Amino acid sequence: MALEMRSECEKCARLLPHESDIAYICSYECTWCGPCTEAMNHICPNCGGDLQHRPTRKKES
Repeated sequence: MALEMRSECEKCARLLPHESDIAYICSYECTWCGPCTEAMNHICPNCGGDLQHRPTRKKES
């Protein structure tokens, strides 16, 4: 099963392309940008889990 790669921050709607290195996710794949993650102290407001860097995926051709 592939990781769902959401394309925008759930808080501020900032675009987060698959190759973005500023995206963070929790274990439920909630997706946040770097600034929002910092503001939330790396804790997901949806599940209470910690936020980690999302792996990048090569740009689709």
